[in-house]
Amino acid sequence: MSDGHRAPDAATITVCPQGPLLLRGDFEIVDAEGQSIEARQGPVALCRCGGSAIKPFCDGTHKLMKFERPK
Repeated sequence: MSDGHRAPDAATITVCPQGPLLLRGDFEIVDAEGQSIEARQGPVALCRCGGSAIKPFCDGTHKLMKFERPK
């Protein structure tokens, strides 16, 4: 029986070649101490290159670094 509430969307992670990880759906990001990290609405891009000034989020630095995904 439906109560009119929409089920949360399952989280998906998309690996962008030479770029970030894109998170979509219902997820929570926590730091090493278990504290929630506030994420904006919509897809969230997480840094894989290590060069972002706004870690854990991507700021596009991978383009300047010519980041290549690990083999």
